[in-house]
This record gives sequence, structure tokens and C-alpha cells, in this order.
Amino acid sequence: MKRMSSLSASRDTIWLKLARLNWGLFLLICVVTSIGLLSLYSAAGGNMSPWAIRQLMRFIFSIGVMLFIALVDIKWWFRLSYLAFAGGVFLLIVVEVMGHVGMGAQRWINLGFMKLQPSELMKIAVVMALARFYALKTTEETRRLWMLIPPLAIILLPVSLVLLQPDLGTSLMIVMAGASVIFLAGVPLWIFVTAGVLTVLAIPIAWQFMHSYQKQRVLTFLNPESDPLGAGYHITQSKIALGSGGIEGKGFLQGTQSRLNFLPEKQTDFIFTLWAEEWGLVGGIFLLLVLGAIFVYGLYVALTCRHVYGRLLAMGLIVNFSLYVFINIGMVMGLMPVVGAPLPLVSYGGTSMLSAMIGFGLVMSCSIHRDSKMQSG
Repeated sequence: MKRMSSLSASRDTIWLKLARLNWGLFLLICVVTSIGLLSLYSAAGGNMSPWAIRQLMRFIFSIGVMLFIALVDIKWWFRLSYLAFAGGVFLLIVVEVMGHVGMGAQRWINLGFMKLQPSELMKIAVVMALARFYALKTTEETRRLWMLIPPLAIILLPVSLVLLQPDLGTSLMIVMAGASVIFLAGVPLWIFVTAGVLTVLAIPIAWQFMHSYQKQRVLTFLNPESDPLGAGYHITQSKIALGSGGIEGKGFLQGTQSRLNFLPEKQTDFIFTLWAEEWGLVGGIFLLLVLGAIFVYGLYVALTCRHVYGRLLAMGLIVNFSLYVFINIGMVMGLMPVVGAPLPLVSYGGTSMLSAMIGFGLVMSCSIHRDSKMQSG
């Protein structure tokens, strides 16, 4: 009888948690992913294969992962934060030893059914580890200068491994996501101002250590017309596609830049351009509004969470998501250098989809268990 009542209570708890799930956020995630699927269908010339069908299967699988993470008590993710970080570092080391090489970089682990990119998962793990670290610190401890040593180690260790791949773009994303958590934890503003000044002063030195293709990306960003058929081809075609879409767009499956294969990487980094060409300014603004609503949902979860770990975790993850959106769209519009940042939930990519859904699962877990009494306060 006790076992039956225990099982019944467990079922009741699961149903109660499902009732508290952010179904509005879930709906917005489905809308953005549907836009991605439509774009991938169009990128293949009106065919589900090869991209749309694979992305759909990944999304269905990732929904299960997200719901599982959301329903697990946030206390477990608090306890597993450092273990997740250690696992991410281990996978980055595996990449260096036996990683799959593609497009001139060694960034993936070939699992057979998919190619796993550990650096994508590392961004989640860094936020989790930093959130746990600061959750156990008082305001006075957080403001001490020497207390920055462990957080900087948490950030710089994976960054150094990612730079070896090499992947400057992802390294910068890890730094920015980690810095956002440190800032939100209450570290004094003068430290960030000082770090910013030192970073600017170090640019000439860093330039000497950059790979030739990385230097070329910066030079192309500053003057894309200098080599419109070479290094500047990507951004030039992207601007043409964006402009040709006009206000209402050319119509679904009618984008000439993508259909005639002028638009490069249309299924991954430049997928927003494909969408904007077919659906115009109206479609582009609609997608931005939905992505903005996701940010607002994440911000609301962070502000309503009653424990420090949940607040920092939710805010760090939603900032990481928003950074990708900002950088990808800024990149395809020519406002930022081309760094290979996918548009979350829209661009084709297995690890990108999985990491985004893991992040949303953690945000939802923070929401469902917002009132949990944790050691972190």
C-alpha cells in the first residue's frame, strides 16, 4: 500500500510540475523552430531532405530532453553543475586527441548518428558552474578581488581548449556568457571597465596571434567591397538577398539568391537572410519579435526565482541565447564580422539544437522550482 501511495504521489508531482511548465515559452520555441524548418525546406528547393527532416527529428528528441531537464528538481542540477563542467572539459580534450576534422578545424566528435560539438555544450556548463560558485558566496565575498580567480579559471580553461581547435567565435561566446554571470553576481563595475580597457589595448598583440583566415574576416568586415568575389562574397550576397526581399518578401520558395545558390551557407549561418528574402521586412521583424519574447520569458523566470542559483542560471542562459541571436543577425546584415555563429533553433545543426533545448530545460526547471529552499539561499 505504501509503495502504491508513493507512486501515486510521484505521478501527482509530475502532473503538478507539468502544469507549472512555461507553456508560453514552449509555444514560442515551437514557433521559432517551425520558422527554421520552413527555411530549411526552402533551402533544399522545396524538399524535406536533407535538412528539414533531420532537424525535425532532432527537435522531437530535444523536446524530450528539455522536458526531462525541466521536471528534475533544480537541486540536482545545482549538485551536478561542477560535474557537468568537468564533463565538458573532458569532451574538449577528447576533441583535441581524436576529434573529427571539418572545414579546416577540429571541433567535432563523430558519434556515428551525429557529430557532437562539445564547445556548444561547454557554454551551458560554464554558466552552470559559475552560477553554483556564486550561489554559495555572500555579497561581501563576491566583491573581493581575489574571489575572481576561480571564476576566471572556470572560463579560461575551456576557452584555451576551444582556441586550439581553432574557434575564436565560440571562445568569445563562452567569455561573454561567463562574464554576464560574473556581472550579475554583483562583481564591481570598475573591474569590467578595467578589463574592457585592457582588452582594447591588447588588440594589436592579439592580432599577431590570429590565424590568417581570422584576420581576413576582420578586414572583410571593414571593407567587404575590396574582394566581392572572394573573402567578401558571403556578406555581399547576404546584403543583396536582404535588400531584394523588400517589405513583404518575394514569397515562400521564391527567393532568387537562395534558389540560384548565390547565398552561401543558407541552411546554417545565413538562414535569417534566406527567411528575410522570402518573407521580407515583415517576416524578419516577426521572427525578431518572437525571439525577443523568448528573452523576456527568460528574464521573467530569472527575476521571479527565489534562490541565487536559479536567478544566475536562468539569466546566464538567456543572455547566452540572446548573444547568439544578436551576433548572427548582426553578422548577416554586415554589422559584425562573420564568425560562424548559428541562429538558435533556426540554423541547421544537431549540437546547436540540443544545447539550446538543454538551456531552455534548465530555465524551465528554474521556473518550476522557483520556490525551492536551497543551500544557495
